Amino acid sequence: MVCGRCVSSIFVQARFFTKRVPQFNYVGNNKGLPPNRVFKRYIGMMVDTGSMSTRAGPNVDMVSHKDDDAGGSGSGSGSGSGSGANGGFVTGGWKSQDERLSCGYSSFRGKRVTMEDFYDVKTSTIDGRSVCLFGIFDGHGGSRAAEYLKDHLFENLMKHPKFLTDTKLAISETYQKTDAEFLDSEKDTFRDDGSTASTAVLVDNHLYVANVGDSRTVISKAGKAIALSEDHKPNRSDERKRIENAGGVVMWAGTWRVGGVLAMSRAFGNRMLKPFVVAEPEIQDQKIDAETEVLVLASDGLWDVVQNEDAVSLARTEEAAEAAARKLTEAAFNRGSADNITCIVVRFHHEKAHPANPDKAGPASSQHE
Repeated sequence: MVCGRCVSSIFVQARFFTKRVPQFNYVGNNKGLPPNRVFKRYIGMMVDTGSMSTRAGPNVDMVSHKDDDAGGSGSGSGSGSGSGANGGFVTGGWKSQDERLSCGYSSFRGKRVTMEDFYDVKTSTIDGRSVCLFGIFDGHGGSRAAEYLKDHLFENLMKHPKFLTDTKLAISETYQKTDAEFLDSEKDTFRDDGSTASTAVLVDNHLYVANVGDSRTVISKAGKAIALSEDHKPNRSDERKRIENAGGVVMWAGTWRVGGVLAMSRAFGNRMLKPFVVAEPEIQDQKIDAETEVLVLASDGLWDVVQNEDAVSLARTEEAAEAAARKLTEAAFNRGSADNITCIVVRFHHEKAHPANPDKAGPASSQHE
């Protein structure tokens, strides 16, 4: 965490590299900075407002949203993207034309000086099939990686030639291709931004959840919370083995960290920690059936203080998905979350007569300050 007017710089000499690692900077984030390796210098507050533009590709719909400084929630239809530059909430929502599916999202900078969370919601019809994509991207060391994912990940995925025929393969290849492209775009910079990605892709009634990092996706089935992703932490036995087999180390520095630096074992970006920190996603898939009620995707600003079961219970108390997302964001802040907080809630309305076929509305994709 960065407090007040403090920006942190870190000089890393990772002992597991075969050659000396050049100096690189992290703009303060507790995921990437072990306390005993931080050298502080006071240079004034830096706030990254990010780019609020959205770019909809062919046949991709847009989702409405509103900014709210004081705390209500809003809904509507149409298109747009915005920010609460003074640190308020951004909320928004969308419903499919037949009302079988609704989505709400809420994003809040919280107690952090900068905003490094981004989100993306896209709907489309491809070859006559209904497609909905939901994503949470939580940056660390800066916002550039998360913003890049918001701009490119789903666009790249929908262009994959096997997106509809082998969706798991398409997701896996697209995640890693997008990571490589981001690293290439940053090759001439001295930054080393990284980001998580927790995404849900709904093709007709089949759901694919892919995760990299410690954002998380949870589903409610018949009132029971089921995690559809597992946080990528360096002390997970399989992750630790993978890192060590690649020549890296996991060490304790306030928490378990890759090379004593990064508190997650998979992420986009983080060039200096490749090949130990990878962007290969873990993917779970399942059919949406009559017991499927609510899907919650969120950055760890929520999950740090709200348990899976509690998140589902809170979301189920609100009929409107947007109100549910706002309620979760507020609950995390009120319970003391010290991080950016962003969540997406998807509700399935099985009482409607016809299968979901999204109306035209399109990416709500944004960073919120």
